[in-house]
Amino acid sequence: MSAATTIEDCYPITVLPHISRLFEAFTEMRTAPADAPVRAFYASSPFDDRWMQGTTPLLQPERGALVDALVHQNRMWGAGEQTFANLGRLRDGARAVVTGQQVGLFGGPLLTLLKAATVIRKAQLASEAGVPHVPVFWMATEDHDLDEVNQATFVTKAGNETLRSSFPGHRSREVGGLALGEDILPVLERAEELLKYAPVCELLRSSYTPQATLASAFAKLLSGIFHEYGLIVIDASTREFHAMGTPVLEYALKHADQLHDELTRKSEELVAAGFHAQVLVAENSSLLFLLSEDGDRVPLRRVAGAGTERGWRAGLRSFTTEELLAILVESPERFSPNALLRPVFQDAILPTSAYIGGPAEIAYFAQSRPLFEQILGVATAVLPRLSATLVEPTIGAVMQQHEVGLRDIVQPVDLLAQKLGARAMPVEGKRGIAAAGNALDAELNEVTLWMTTMDAGLGRSAGVAASKMRYQMNRLRRLAANWQLEKEAHLRKHAFAITTALFPDGHAQERLIAGVQLLAQSTVDLPAMLVANAEQECPGHRVFSI
Repeated sequence: MSAATTIEDCYPITVLPHISRLFEAFTEMRTAPADAPVRAFYASSPFDDRWMQGTTPLLQPERGALVDALVHQNRMWGAGEQTFANLGRLRDGARAVVTGQQVGLFGGPLLTLLKAATVIRKAQLASEAGVPHVPVFWMATEDHDLDEVNQATFVTKAGNETLRSSFPGHRSREVGGLALGEDILPVLERAEELLKYAPVCELLRSSYTPQATLASAFAKLLSGIFHEYGLIVIDASTREFHAMGTPVLEYALKHADQLHDELTRKSEELVAAGFHAQVLVAENSSLLFLLSEDGDRVPLRRVAGAGTERGWRAGLRSFTTEELLAILVESPERFSPNALLRPVFQDAILPTSAYIGGPAEIAYFAQSRPLFEQILGVATAVLPRLSATLVEPTIGAVMQQHEVGLRDIVQPVDLLAQKLGARAMPVEGKRGIAAAGNALDAELNEVTLWMTTMDAGLGRSAGVAASKMRYQMNRLRRLAANWQLEKEAHLRKHAFAITTALFPDGHAQERLIAGVQLLAQSTVDLPAMLVANAEQECPGHRVFSI
C-alpha cells in the first residue's frame, strides 16, 4: 500500500459541531490581528516555528535516568528500532514534542491516531530544521473514570456498536493498571468480527491479552501501529517518574493558595474576553489527587488555614501540609496532578518544546498558563493536532454518486436523506419547484417592500405573512423530496450509511469511531498517510479518502 498525500478538502474547524469560541479563535491565530484577545492566553502562535527552539524550564530530571526508564518501558511494549534510536537522541540532548491521551479500549477513537501522527510529523519537521526532536506519547494512565476509556465504537450496517469489557470492583482506581482478565476475550472476538479479521487484528490480539493491563495493551497497540516512526510511549504513573516530577507536586502543596488565586484570576480573564474556562476552579479545590491506602484516587481538598498551616481533606481523611509532604517523600506515586497541572508535571519530566492537543487540552493550556510560569518559569507552546474525517472506499463511492461533501453530512440523517431525495427528483419536477419558489420569493419581496413604504407596522405584518408562505413553499419541497425517498428506498439507506460512518450520533467521526476500524478499512498505508499530512497546511479540518 502507498501513502496518499493530497489535500482533498480543507474546511474551517467550525464545520465540526460543538467547537468552542476559544478553539475557533486559536485556529484563526495565524491571521488574527496582533491585539486579538486569544493571544493573551498562549505562549506563542500555533502556526509559527518558534517552538522548535524550545526553552529550558527551571525543573528537569537527569537525562540518563529519564531515558533509562523510557527504554525499560518501551522494550516491554515491543517498540521498534527507530524508537530506541530516538531514545538515544534524547539521551544526547534532543528535545521532545509531546502528546497524550487516555488509554481507551482497543486504542480509543480515531483522534488517538491523529495525535500520534501529528507529534511524529512535528518532531520530524523540527529535526529537519536542524533542531533534534523526538516524538513522545504520554498515556493518561492515572485517570480514574473507567467509563471514559472502557469503550470502543465500531460502524456496522445496523448503526454504531460500542464494545465494553468488565472490571469487577473497579471503584475509583487508576484505570491504567487494571488487568484485562479473561473478560476481554469475548469482547476481542467481537471486535475481530467487526473488523472482518483484517491484518490489524493480529496486533490487536497480541496486545489485548488477559494478562495485559489497559495501559500496557494500549502501549503495545500504539507502538505496533507506528512501529516505523520512532514513537516513544510513556506511562508516568510509576514511582520513578513521580520521583522526577516531585518538585511540581511539592510546589502545588506548598503554594496551593497562590496557585488557586492565579487560576481563578485567569478563569475570570477568559470569560471576560468572551471565551470559557475549561475547568471549574472551586473554592476549596486543589491541583492534586491522592491515592488512598485502599488504592482509590480521590481529590485533595483545601480546608481552613493558609500556607504550611493549611488543612487538607482526601475523602474522609484529614491531613496537614507537613503530613502530605512526608507522604510525598516516602511515596511520590500516591500523588497525581489534575488536568490543569498535568502538562506542567509532564514538562518537569520531559524536555518538551511543544505539546500537541485537541480542543479541550488547548483550552487547559489557556487556563493553566500561570502554573507553567510560576512553577517552571516558562509556558510551553501548544499546537493543534491534525483534525480529519477519513472516508473509506465504499462510503466514498456513495458520496460521489450523490455528489455530497462534508458540509452536507454534518447534520441529522433525516436532513441528509431529504437532500438526497430532492436531488434524485426528475429534472422537470426540480425545475418546476425552483421556478415556483423563485417567483414566490420575488413577489413577496416586492409586496413586502411596498407595504413597508406605506406603514412600518404594515410592513412588519407583511413580513410575518411572507414567512408563513415561504414556510409552505419549503413544505412543498420536503413533500416532494419525501415522496422521492419513498419511491427510492435506497436513498435513505445511503444517507444512514454516510452519517453512521462519518457523523455518528451527531459527533465528529474522529471523536467516536475506533481508529483500528479505519486502519482495517484503509486501502492505503494509513499511518504513513496521516504522518505525511500532519504538517497542518490546513489549519482547520481535513477530509481524506482512504
